[in-house]
Parts: sequence; structure tokens; C-alpha cells
Amino acid sequence: METMDFNGVPYTVERLLGHGKGGYSYLVRDAAGEYVLKQIHHEPCDYYQFGNKLASERQDYARLVAAGVPVPELLAVDEQQERLLKEYVDGPTVAQLVEQNALPDACLAQVRALSEQLRAQGMNIDWYPTNFILQNEQLYYVDYECNDYMDQWSFERWGVQYWVK
Repeated sequence: METMDFNGVPYTVERLLGHGKGGYSYLVRDAAGEYVLKQIHHEPCDYYQFGNKLASERQDYARLVAAGVPVPELLAVDEQQERLLKEYVDGPTVAQLVEQNALPDACLAQVRALSEQLRAQGMNIDWYPTNFILQNEQLYYVDYECNDYMDQWSFERWGVQYWVK
């Protein structure tokens, strides 16, 4: 099996979870359990400007936690290899639930409440449904990207179109 080192510790790669504009996320395992290892990449993105991606991930995580957004815990950072080790939140993505016509009404209520909460704090997150996982009836935002609020990127103006089939 393939392994990835994180601060000198090997983790077994179970599978690729996803690929976004900032990096690749893998489900990894060690003797203690399962985690998400995110490898930052520097592939070009036509519609988004990046500074220091690793620093942004750390800052955005702190901002999301302070705002009360349910996110997986950031467990550690490997500065040298530009990797993050995050808590693994197991469950279907909202995208999977929408595709299966199985998105519970409670999810829409949760995301709308989160949208109002963040708007009041002057924040937006990436509302795309692959960034949300449902675990034990709770939605988790598994990406750490957040930005200052702009109405055009709000859940109501942009995100909601992807949450309904």
C-alpha cells in the first residue's frame, strides 16, 4: 500500500477523497485511526487568486472555529511538505445526497441558518455541496476556505442552486 509521510510519520493511504483548487485530500490511516491528509498543490486556477495556501488554510480554520462553523479539527501541519492533518468526518457529502434525492430537509435548514450566521459576521464559505458532509444529522463544512462576505457568493445567490436537483 502507498504511504505518505507527515512530519516524519508514515500514514497508509486508503483513498483519494477529493481534489479542489487548493489541494488533494486523502483518507489516511495509522495505528490510532483514520484522518484526512491534505496535500497543498500549486496548480493554476483561472478564477481564484492565492497567496500562501498553507498560511491561508490555518488562518481560515481559526476564523471558522471562532465563527462557530462545524469543521473537522485541524490536528497538525507539516510546513515543509505543505500538508495538513485533519479529523476525518465520515458520511455522505451533500452532493451525493442531492444526486440520490436523499437530502434531509434538516440539512437545508442547517445550511440556511449557517448562511445567516456567517452573513452577520461578514463571512462567506464555499457553499458547493462536496464541501459538506452529513454525520449523525449534523452538517460539517470539511473545507477551510472562507472569504469576506459578498452577496454574489452567498448561499442564497450562488450555493443553493447546487443543493437542489
